[in-house]
Amino acid sequence: MKRFKITLILFAALLVVSSCDKDFEEINQDPNNPTSLPSHLIMPTAIRNAMNTMYSTFVGGDMGSCWSQQFAKVQYNDEARYIPRQGTVANTWTVFYANVISQADAMYKLAEAEENNNMMGVALVIQAHGYSMLTDLYGDVPFSEAISADEGIIAPAYDAQSGVYSGIIDMLTQAASLLGTGGTIDSGSDILHGGDDTLWEKMANSLKFRALMRISGVSPVGPQLQALVNGGNMFSSNADEAKLIYLGASPNANPLFETIVFGTRGEWKVNSVLVNMMEASGDPRLPVYAQLNDGGIYRGKPSGLVNVPSVEYSYTNVSAIGLFYLQPETPGYYMSNAELQFLMAEAAQKGLISGSASAYYNAGMAASFDANGVDGTAYMAANALQPTAALEQIGNEKWLALFAQGLESWFEQKRTGYPVLAPALEADLSQIPSRINYPEIEQSINAANYDAAVASQGADNLTTPIWWMN
Repeated sequence: MKRFKITLILFAALLVVSSCDKDFEEINQDPNNPTSLPSHLIMPTAIRNAMNTMYSTFVGGDMGSCWSQQFAKVQYNDEARYIPRQGTVANTWTVFYANVISQADAMYKLAEAEENNNMMGVALVIQAHGYSMLTDLYGDVPFSEAISADEGIIAPAYDAQSGVYSGIIDMLTQAASLLGTGGTIDSGSDILHGGDDTLWEKMANSLKFRALMRISGVSPVGPQLQALVNGGNMFSSNADEAKLIYLGASPNANPLFETIVFGTRGEWKVNSVLVNMMEASGDPRLPVYAQLNDGGIYRGKPSGLVNVPSVEYSYTNVSAIGLFYLQPETPGYYMSNAELQFLMAEAAQKGLISGSASAYYNAGMAASFDANGVDGTAYMAANALQPTAALEQIGNEKWLALFAQGLESWFEQKRTGYPVLAPALEADLSQIPSRINYPEIEQSINAANYDAAVASQGADNLTTPIWWMN
């Protein structure tokens, strides 16, 4: 009897061991650390990384709005005098490559495995925008080999900017062809368009129109621009535009709010160029763009100057940025409807597309006034498009509509030359920068390709013009 019990116990133990081993791989999965993830989970991080960098006071403020002379700084004027922080230069490069483009590439591959065309399209739009930011900031940049570490390429070649732009335009074309052809976009993960693939398609086409206009001075792009107009699938109202609505509290609020209000750093003010232009034309957006100073007037500060603050320019006698733009929920724009309409006005005025330049110009102004919650009827009537000064009017109004969209206001001012700006006072350079220099680490870890890029593009200086400026 005792021997029989021992036999039963051993048999039961064997059953337990056998059953524990069965389907072990399926059971032993940690739900908190999946080996694969849905493509849509990457989307919000990639979007937020791009927007937070573009709207950072150290990037969009210092090297965008200060260089386009919409913002000015009271005391810490190195950046406004064209001496950018090298840490910021390097971080911007890293964020767009590692935290935007690489993430979007991973999103694309996951979506491809899911056979989700819509998410593949979204991933391509995010990648294309990331590359456009890099090439407009630096010029020639790694593109064809940029994210090929898994192929053994750890020192990627720099592509000529013309090639980068061809790749960007191809990405956006492919994105538009994929969007709306199958698969879903998770509305919870899509912090830009709430899962609406039609808005992503309009975004792809509108960004493509911008990219084509950016290179329109050096490349014959009229037929491609006209094809987009004929397709009619771009932004047609402010409800279509591509913008991230930030949340109401730190750390997910607009970066201007995070630094200036939450961080209590009132360093960034409005520029005298902006105030003077708006006062001269009676622009009703001025109270939205700027606050009254301690004397009850709107007063800007010119760019630059070393010995400040002073009696002449202090933290209280220079107007702060308007409260409308310091709200936590103020959106960050990939692209606004107003910008698209002004680009179309320019294209029509130059004969690149059909349609009325004046109608597009008025649509751009109307979109800007609507976005700022201001009645612009009288202003628009008084500032109708004049054929003899049309390009300057379009450029100036686009610059005004791009207020607080720092990098884009700088890119477009250096492309069009409007408004006409003088360099900052007591600046380190004799002209407004055309680009930012490459991260210093590139000279050591990617020296051969860095040297080739400099030999092709020109000296790694802030004043070396990039391709589409030539």
